[in-house]
Amino acid sequence: MPTTPPFGRWKRLLVLLLAASLLPLPPAGAITFREEEELSQEILRYIFRRMPVIDDPYITAYVDRVGRRLLAGLSDQPFRYRFYVIQQDAFNAFATPAGHVFIYSGLIAAMEGEEELAGILGHEIAHVACRHISQKIDLAKKVGWAQLAGMAAGMLLGVAAGSGAAATATMMGSAAAGATIQLAFSRENESQADHLGLQYLREAGYGAEGLLATLRKIRARQAFGKGQVPTYMLTHPAIEDRIAAIANWIEEHPEAGRKGRQGDPAAWERFLTRILTETTDPSAELARQEEILAREPDQALARHRRALLLLKLNRPAEAGAEFQRLLAKDAFNPWLLRDLGRAYFQAGRLEEAASLLETALRRLPQDPDTLLFLGRVRQETGRPEEAIALFRELTRAAPDFREGHYFLGQALGREGRLGEAHYTLGVYHFKSRDFKTAAIQFRNGLRHAAESDLRERLLQGLQNAEREIQAEKKMQDG
Repeated sequence: MPTTPPFGRWKRLLVLLLAASLLPLPPAGAITFREEEELSQEILRYIFRRMPVIDDPYITAYVDRVGRRLLAGLSDQPFRYRFYVIQQDAFNAFATPAGHVFIYSGLIAAMEGEEELAGILGHEIAHVACRHISQKIDLAKKVGWAQLAGMAAGMLLGVAAGSGAAATATMMGSAAAGATIQLAFSRENESQADHLGLQYLREAGYGAEGLLATLRKIRARQAFGKGQVPTYMLTHPAIEDRIAAIANWIEEHPEAGRKGRQGDPAAWERFLTRILTETTDPSAELARQEEILAREPDQALARHRRALLLLKLNRPAEAGAEFQRLLAKDAFNPWLLRDLGRAYFQAGRLEEAASLLETALRRLPQDPDTLLFLGRVRQETGRPEEAIALFRELTRAAPDFREGHYFLGQALGREGRLGEAHYTLGVYHFKSRDFKTAAIQFRNGLRHAAESDLRERLLQGLQNAEREIQAEKKMQDG
């Protein structure tokens, strides 16, 4: 005999149904999901050609992890979502059709916790789920598919309001400014994306205060930016109305609006440290960390960041001294052991570097930096097969990390394994979007490869590279 579900379960079901009812159905004549995928690939070509998209495995993995937590609460989606970070000191985030979500390193650097990152990502995921750009594309299709991709990329990067030379270049040759305006988000789009984004945050266990805090920081950027309007405010209008609406929602839903999941604080610190030490001006950031240490000389986090920045500035002896000072208080910290190993490698102290990196690898078995630097130590100390094994493991652990493919290709080439070396270097150049060099590497690999599996991979790589070469040519001509 069926039982009646408790009221709480009915209430949760009602919330989910309400959220689903807010997802707009594609209007008659709108582009199909397949067309949306094709358009997104064209837009990505514009973005990757003009913007520095980060491939750092720590940064990309963290953002992806938060995005996946938010997506876990959504019903089946027609797209595979991907998350990217653009290295630029700007306050911006956007999503293309078909589930490609971008956030700028400058905005992340201003955040104080995972909840703030989740708030922005949830909003952008909602734009995709609602198909806000895709539903407007039918109005603009008459300008041509390639031009449309350029206009969509330009709008997302903030070109319509003149937000920067890099983005403005995207719009060169796209004469249909009226169609670009048609693609821009409306106040209704923003309100709907906020509403659904708040639902995603609730389902994932995050509070809404993170989104509110980030929007307030974006608004404050204008006040302190000498009149420069943050790009996010250009591409996501009505920020004042949004802040008021979200604040009201938090007051009406105190159980969901207040502080929720914060993630692992240590993982957030490592992530933010990576952002600050790898995506900012190292000299300026070093000065900032030294100011903190002048006030708080025992602050371990600022000291660790200072040491990493000294490495970045090729001052390994000073960096090593800082890492040793930190290890004196935390002797078994594998991250510090790894970083001291990196400093020793950079200083040419290879045996000491090897010992530290081996110890770190036992605690961090798939850590990309540890695999990379221990592989380089093995290569430089005459143990090439061990180096190749470590670089292979690196490409498996972080397949989008270009450096892993580069060093693996170099190591294979030194051992005379030319077919595989050319293939691996072709992958490196393809991921670097140097498609002409990638094609050359794949063709060279075919001259040396005898195994059918390797030849098939080389042929597929060559086909992909030639396709991208033709697409770039069309983009330049159009």
